[in-house]
Amino acid sequence: MSSTRSHDDTDSPGEIRAAVVDAPGAVPRVSSIALPPRTPGSTLVAVVAAPLNPLDLVIASGTFHSARHEAPYVPGSECVGVVLASDRHQPGAWVYAECHASPDAPGSLATQVLVDDEDLLPLPEGIDPVQAAAVGNSGTAAFMPLVEDAALRSGETVLVLGATGAVGQLAVQVAHRRGAGRVIGVARDRTALERLPALGADATVDQRAGESAEELAERLRAVTGPVDVVLDGVYGMPLEAALQVCAPRARIVNVGNPAGATARIPAGLLRGKQLTLSGFAGLHTPLQAKQAALTWLWACLARGELRVDVRTFPLEDLPSAWRTQAVSPHAKCVVLPQDGGLREHAITARTPRDRSTRP
Repeated sequence: MSSTRSHDDTDSPGEIRAAVVDAPGAVPRVSSIALPPRTPGSTLVAVVAAPLNPLDLVIASGTFHSARHEAPYVPGSECVGVVLASDRHQPGAWVYAECHASPDAPGSLATQVLVDDEDLLPLPEGIDPVQAAAVGNSGTAAFMPLVEDAALRSGETVLVLGATGAVGQLAVQVAHRRGAGRVIGVARDRTALERLPALGADATVDQRAGESAEELAERLRAVTGPVDVVLDGVYGMPLEAALQVCAPRARIVNVGNPAGATARIPAGLLRGKQLTLSGFAGLHTPLQAKQAALTWLWACLARGELRVDVRTFPLEDLPSAWRTQAVSPHAKCVVLPQDGGLREHAITARTPRDRSTRP
């Protein structure tokens, strides 16, 4: 729904509270910043829930391959919130927004954010805003590689590498609900792996310290049989092992590389099995291309068919959230920038009492 309105005080928020990364490698501090006036083509959003993503930490570290910010900036790549002022979107409407944070464009870890009109989607009725935010980047990084890139077919065997992280847990659920014949999760943390069968995993395999790709492949083979689709969230040695148990014409999609920036991929194995190996990068995928995935994810949430373990933090406690995310919490960290009373009022007004999915 569109709305035409002139600039007023709402378009010029002035001072807001926000996280600030002062230099590459610095832990964010919370401070007041001046948000510039809204201009045509952008929408001012009051941020209610802003997920903290591994990508946010990697960019802030200064080691990310596609972005490095030497000057101070406000991090944050996505949020759910309420439209305050816009020429296209109705003020008061609930929206999901993607942000491309930089020194010139403050991100979503703030009480308010300016977002390009094209980077907003309306939020469906009857869905908890915190949960909706939590499945944004993580959910699309699970759904799109499996369903769109790998074209998962009913009855196929799916292997999820890094299955205990936020993306991995959602990937297990997506594969299960999209008709996979078997879903196998692989990760290092045995305790976290024990939770996967309740999400739809048919089996799990723990990655052991110091083992070789051949040793892991042998243990995988005993559990998985030939694998048709691999969602790889780790790269490195686990991917090398997974390739060895792939069926002919298997499809492998990489979405991250915490296990290493390189992997040995034998040419004979790649050609002999006619494998398809590709990469998915949500940062380089327009929001409109993610709409079908988000629509499916949000519909499942509204029906209570997806489980997302969420840990919430007030904006003032962002340094604690940052440290929690840095040690792979096996959950989704979500920052709630509004004051407690304002936040609770907004979420309560948004979520039907009889269908709440609030954490």
